Amino acid sequence: MNRLENKVAIITGAARGQGKATARLFAEAGAYVVLTDRLEQEGRTAVARIGPAARFIMADISSEDAWAALVRETVAAFGRIDILVNNAAIADHHGIADLTKARLETVLAVNVIGPFLGMQAVLPHMLAQGSGAIVNISSVNGLRGTAGMAAYDASKWALRGMTKSAALEYGARGIRVNSVHPGAIRTPMLDPEGNIDGEMLSRQLRIAAGRVGDPEEVARATLFLASDAASYINGAELAVDGGWTAGLVVPEDVDPTTRVSN
Repeated sequence: MNRLENKVAIITGAARGQGKATARLFAEAGAYVVLTDRLEQEGRTAVARIGPAARFIMADISSEDAWAALVRETVAAFGRIDILVNNAAIADHHGIADLTKARLETVLAVNVIGPFLGMQAVLPHMLAQGSGAIVNISSVNGLRGTAGMAAYDASKWALRGMTKSAALEYGARGIRVNSVHPGAIRTPMLDPEGNIDGEMLSRQLRIAAGRVGDPEEVARATLFLASDAASYINGAELAVDGGWTAGLVVPEDVDPTTRVSN
């Protein structure tokens, strides 16, 4: 359980959902965790439940000044930064024709510029230490496209590409950069009212696992990539999606041996 003993991690979007689950799991694994989010009350509640190993710092991750302050406070409190989890993100449900420039810029500011600034802010400290792990939380939408989600898809593909570039640039200097690609996960982004029928949704989406995922399942994948157990994994992308991107499940009322001939 002590796979992150005495390591210091910054986790964005950590007030709820995947980020909150990741912060809790990291603390259980022995890490000191800095949770950051714009949701102050929820963030402080999450920290209170995790305990003395956690600290909340409110920040707008699309701001360069906010990142500078966040890193400065983290180093002042814990002396180092070993792990960055770029988890914060916002969704958008507009196709190309209906998407406005302003909305696209908003999505990119959080989902791409935020992680970019975060990596820039922590890299000097990781380089000075000669070690570090960055986990960027992309999406299955960064592995394939979805109609009606142009801005979100663009942002998650961009984050996937940036992950690859950073992995190549810093791998020889002791810093690993990987991406996690969650599928349908029971978080406020997918289920804001908390009453979604996960089995029905998985049937509609034709997910092999037959259910939606839990935030803790994404957190466990993130913990693995952040830990020394993944010491030779760099530039990789890990889908946590119940087999969604593996392909489509054939409906029960369709004979899978049937072939369509010309």
